[in-house]
Amino acid sequence: MKKCLGFVAVSVFLLSCTNTDRDNPNDMWGSNYIGKSSAEGLSSSVEADDYPSSSSEEGPPSSSSVEPSSSSVPSSSSSVDFSGTYGSVTYASQTYKTVRIGEQVWFAENLNYAPSSGAYISCDTYDCATYGRQYDWSTAMTVCPSGWHLPSQAEWDALSSYVQSTSGCSSCDARLLKKTSGWNSNGNGTDQYGFSALPGGNFGAVGYYGSWWSASETDSSSAYRRDMNSVNDGAYWGSYGKSSLYSVRCLQD
Repeated sequence: MKKCLGFVAVSVFLLSCTNTDRDNPNDMWGSNYIGKSSAEGLSSSVEADDYPSSSSEEGPPSSSSVEPSSSSVPSSSSSVDFSGTYGSVTYASQTYKTVRIGEQVWFAENLNYAPSSGAYISCDTYDCATYGRQYDWSTAMTVCPSGWHLPSQAEWDALSSYVQSTSGCSSCDARLLKKTSGWNSNGNGTDQYGFSALPGGNFGAVGYYGSWWSASETDSSSAYRRDMNSVNDGAYWGSYGKSSLYSVRCLQD
């Protein structure tokens, strides 16, 4: 009974954060949130280019602004130690921690790279230093450094399968991958594998959920997004409009 009451209390707390008067299609708490596979009027274009930049650049004034593209790719250097767990990648003047989990090598933090074109969140209104930047799907497909890529749905599933099989639990992948601090509603994880997932959320939902694009499309206007939240131990999938802005974790080729 105590566990049930605790769940109800958390549910009421989360619902209380909802503002039905908000009018922002990228805000999960907004009245016209477009995070659904049935969203209409969304961009379906996919660019194959990567864009030069410096990690010190700020995002555009608006999260939806788009600039001309470039075909050049910033250089990156990798020092991943395949006999161990951790390594690093320097990309556009910023060094990222990396982690080997099973047969995969992941960024151990969200990408914080400002391309010279594409749609991504403005750091004037979002804590990019903590959560990295958020990108629309077309931009997310291009921003990882050479030798790395946006992971597919199958690659995300392989990560979840590995951490659960080696830990002897089921529906516990989010808890094992989430950072030990930073999640609201007692939603912190164990960070058992060094993935250090944080709840970058989006607008008012920061602290409550983390969402990362996958390279797998649902249809011409939507793609799969990997989600973790502050009240569940398991990660889950959703299909969302490609114009929505979410985080990026790069995976080594």
